[in-house]
Amino acid sequence: MKAVFSFLLLTAVIMVRAQDSLVLTFEDAIKIALENNVNLNQQKNQLEFNQAQKQSSIASMGPNVNINSQARQVNGNYFNQQQAKVVNGVSDNINASLNANMILFNGNGRISTLKAASSQLDAQSYFLKRTSEDVINTVANQYLQVLLDIELFKIAQQNHETQIRQLEQVKEQVSVGSRPAVDELNQEAQANSAELRMLQAQITLNNDKAILTSALLLDPFQGVVVVKPSWNMQEILNDNRDHEALYEIAKANRGDIQRAISNEKAFQYNMNASRSNMMPTLSAFFNYGSSYNFIHDVPDSIIAKDPSINRPFSKQFGTDNIYKSYGLQLTIPIFSGLQNKTTYVQQRTAYKNSQLTKSNVEIQAKTDVLRTHRNFQVQKKTFVVSQSQLKAAEQAYQLETERYNLGVTNFVDYVRANQAFVQAQTDLAQAEYRLLFQKVLVEYATGTLQLEWSKRTNQ
Repeated sequence: MKAVFSFLLLTAVIMVRAQDSLVLTFEDAIKIALENNVNLNQQKNQLEFNQAQKQSSIASMGPNVNINSQARQVNGNYFNQQQAKVVNGVSDNINASLNANMILFNGNGRISTLKAASSQLDAQSYFLKRTSEDVINTVANQYLQVLLDIELFKIAQQNHETQIRQLEQVKEQVSVGSRPAVDELNQEAQANSAELRMLQAQITLNNDKAILTSALLLDPFQGVVVVKPSWNMQEILNDNRDHEALYEIAKANRGDIQRAISNEKAFQYNMNASRSNMMPTLSAFFNYGSSYNFIHDVPDSIIAKDPSINRPFSKQFGTDNIYKSYGLQLTIPIFSGLQNKTTYVQQRTAYKNSQLTKSNVEIQAKTDVLRTHRNFQVQKKTFVVSQSQLKAAEQAYQLETERYNLGVTNFVDYVRANQAFVQAQTDLAQAEYRLLFQKVLVEYATGTLQLEWSKRTNQ
């Protein structure tokens, strides 16, 4: 009765705490992680920068247009364009101009730069996708580890309660003389050992739950109740895709492979753009402007003789001083200290290195797919074997318990049967969650680990 009362009291306390705690489903954990992860948000910011780079590359295909203006006062000798001579005095001057310049040809450098920016944007998008999969993979494993810890704690708790009940029964048998006193001491040691394992399991659960809440940036003082997903285990067991089919999926979906391909293209276009610096550049230009000046302290008698000295602003700026210039400009690079060639060699080296990186990523992807596929197949067999093991161990423990209570078998055989049963429970719990771990790794290796995956698995 004491053990039953303690269990009911513990259950009531847990229920009260659960009401004040955050109920965290697997989908909620993934969503929170994707919203709060620092590295993922940094990559999102980088994506905005790459988008701005692409827009800038598109805009650079058009002309550069500037408006320049200046207002100044000159005191002393200066050239006055109204009089076409050098004068001495104080003069107010205003000028403004509209200037446009557009590159007509530079060895397709601007086109290559645009393509490079577009490829870099694609590469960052794929990197962002892979980073989100990294976050999901990490949180999924942490979440599943907490669920496994909960199962192991329950098994240890149930075993402890069983040993307590068995201890009470042995005490009654010892008191009536049907068992020796040493059996009570042995059973008490078993109960204490079961309690120790339960406490150790609780410590492991507390630590792993703290790791999960820290990764999700949740308030550590707020309790968290982790909910076991209703994943379709039979569907997972029926997944019999071979490693070649999985690799084809990986090539089409893995963000790191797609990123490596896009980076290779970007470096190739950058190499082409740097080559254009060694080619002639043909550009067109157009300039339009006007000016106004006013000379101080000029006698009226002089202005009367020469009205052009201080003509009105509208006449100077709007009519007399307007100028236009337009034409073509050809620039042919001859020698620049081998800077253009050095830049080209640098970009060519980066392009060759990107090819090596792509090959390495493809080999790594193949390795990941093959390893996770083989481990997944082994874990499926392990799960099935663990189920059979638990069924046999449970039956053996029940029979051995009955034999022990009837005095037919000894304490050592009973303890062994109990240990085998507890171990079988532990093995099945570990096999189940390791199978789920491995399923997550398969999805991660193929590049299909997204939030929608967990929803499909629940169906």
